[in-house]
Amino acid sequence: MIPNVLSIAGSDPSGGAGIQADIKAISANGAFAMAALTALTVQNTQGVSGIHLVPPEFVQAQIKAVFDDISVDAVKIGMIANAGIAQAVGEALAGRDVPIILDPVMIAKGGAPLLQPEAIAVVRDELLPMATILTPNLPEAAQLLGLDVATTRVEMQSQGRALCAFGPTAVLMKGGHLSDDDSPDCLVTADAATWFEGTRTPTRNTHGTGCTLSSALAAQLAVTHDIPTAVAAAKSYVANAIAQADLLNVGSGHGPTHHFASLFPQSKDALS
Repeated sequence: MIPNVLSIAGSDPSGGAGIQADIKAISANGAFAMAALTALTVQNTQGVSGIHLVPPEFVQAQIKAVFDDISVDAVKIGMIANAGIAQAVGEALAGRDVPIILDPVMIAKGGAPLLQPEAIAVVRDELLPMATILTPNLPEAAQLLGLDVATTRVEMQSQGRALCAFGPTAVLMKGGHLSDDDSPDCLVTADAATWFEGTRTPTRNTHGTGCTLSSALAAQLAVTHDIPTAVAAAKSYVANAIAQADLLNVGSGHGPTHHFASLFPQSKDALS
């Protein structure tokens, strides 16, 4: 049977990030996508210019409606926005036997804040212990820990271990912010660390990569039931989506990745 994956996140009307990216990534990775909205944003490839939050009780009602009717095989949590929504999501998921991928969305690609400062402690203290896998980029990890942003692999691994102490089964530290030609990710658990290497693709079309990776990971975990296998498959999927992103013609800023690149006969060679 095809697994069912629920994304709890905000909306991006331009389609590159948020719920829209989640639905595409979940579908492309072999699962049925469902969505509970936490926020509506006014944004495009150039940035975010407005945010309208969904009332916490309505967020909770959406989640409950899905679980009341549908067997949920994995949950991805993205944009939470504030402490009230974080608490509502935590209450809605408490006691449910389902793997949870938590993407601590804090800052948009263009720099707009997507998580209010007072909500960081709630996310750290109430949602991290529920997470099967936490997927922070380096600035997000630093904010959760109150530390400087990691600049080396040693610091990445150390901060991943520190985040594991808050309760997630595993932490996938995303190395896209490192200043070198590679883009390595480190999967950290209480007793091990595994590196997943990656080559950096020279493109400005990386809008929504965090949303896309965490959603692909949720789908892959629902399919494979194995964390390292799911991470490897999700990272490979996102790498290909980024590599093929320049085939798209979406906006004049940071464009989206190519979520359905595998369904198209073209390749990046067609650009040359």
